[in-house]
Amino acid sequence: MSIWPKSRCPASADLCPLVPDDDRRLLEDLYRAAVAAVDPTRGVSKALTSDESFRRRAPWILALGKAGTRMCRAAIEHFESAGHAAPGALVVTTGGGETPGGSIELVCGDHPVPGRGSFAAAERIASFIERVSDGDDVLVLLSGGTSSLIAAPVRGVSSGDLTQLFKSLLGSGADIAATNAIRKRFSRWAAGRLAVALAERGAARVRCLIISDVIGDDPAVIGSGPCVPDPLTAGELLRFIEREGLQSCLTSPLMNHLDAVVHEELPETPKPDDPAFRLVTSEIILGNRSAREGASERAHEIGLAPLKVVDTPIQGDAANTGEQLVKELVQFREASLHGKDQRASRSCVIWGGETTVHLGPTSPPGGRNQELALAAARALDELGERARGLALLAAGTDGRDGPTDAAGAVVDARTWRAIANASRDPARDLAEHESHASLGSVHALLHSHSTGTNVGDVVIGLVSEP
Repeated sequence: MSIWPKSRCPASADLCPLVPDDDRRLLEDLYRAAVAAVDPTRGVSKALTSDESFRRRAPWILALGKAGTRMCRAAIEHFESAGHAAPGALVVTTGGGETPGGSIELVCGDHPVPGRGSFAAAERIASFIERVSDGDDVLVLLSGGTSSLIAAPVRGVSSGDLTQLFKSLLGSGADIAATNAIRKRFSRWAAGRLAVALAERGAARVRCLIISDVIGDDPAVIGSGPCVPDPLTAGELLRFIEREGLQSCLTSPLMNHLDAVVHEELPETPKPDDPAFRLVTSEIILGNRSAREGASERAHEIGLAPLKVVDTPIQGDAANTGEQLVKELVQFREASLHGKDQRASRSCVIWGGETTVHLGPTSPPGGRNQELALAAARALDELGERARGLALLAAGTDGRDGPTDAAGAVVDARTWRAIANASRDPARDLAEHESHASLGSVHALLHSHSTGTNVGDVVIGLVSEP
């Protein structure tokens, strides 16, 4: 039985590209378990419960990122349960999500490219900081998407140049560490500047609780590091840009800005010896590993065996990664065949991380998970009979993959040819990054509401008895 609407399902069952109902439901169940494991409410509550220093009084709360609303609400409830009310709370997050309610002020920025919403959010942060008094504590709650949501240009940089920088870097294929190392230079609150501004207001302590959406969980990369020092000098960054061939991503004014910093005509970004950072403590409370562990625990409950959770994060080109993961899935099945008598009817492999897509001059709707899935569908098709019983889900934990209405996709060995039978050319679609339209033509997309969290992506490979 197909999960396609009857009016849309091909007459021949052999042409139906979607994973069988039971397998698809199982994959979606594991995906939901991964998302549930990185619930911001539980993460924040656990971190604050173990912190004795905030028992005297509640701090100012500044929540930035896709999980901002839920993180802020959890903090407010924690302090209220102890009989304390925060003097003020500001959330900057994406539009269309939960409304925080109560006394929490909400501002919606733009993502993944900053615009008027982000610029207005940056101004609102400035007003919020002005309210902090000497000796006050501040709780910064940071999650994925912050770089764009609060982006506004530093003095001397135009908003147009900043927006173009974000667009160019997104399409360059550069990973998030490289991307944020560059764009933090030109963003008003990035590269430790938020911590410096709070110190200038006389903040007594700044505690930063972080939900990581980057490989390696480096606070200097997550959200472009608003509360941690910038490890690179302008000279080091210029050499890095040249070495990686990213010069075309920066307009002439931006390159001139970096040159001016090198020649000490403009100030450097805050460095580790800045006294502002003596006030700051940072803690990663959730990350991609948490999501993989959540999916793994659910797989154990269901009885999938054998089960493999890959510690090495997926990264690099999305299409190449999709092909590689299919190879690993086949190797996993073949390596476990000797224990067939002890195996369950299904087993799985769980990966996590974040891949990249190198776009050309145009940016068709799609996302890295959809491109990974489409490439995996081709690899499965090329395997022929060896791919029977294999299926793969790739999705973002935030419920949104790129500028689309999908979180990712679910594919198997029939998906590639089904796309061709739907009067599309899947090879052309893959080459031109038209994965959304391609997968959508055969109902292979995975749709999800905004999850209120973001720790990168999960990919789950399922092995069923053929």
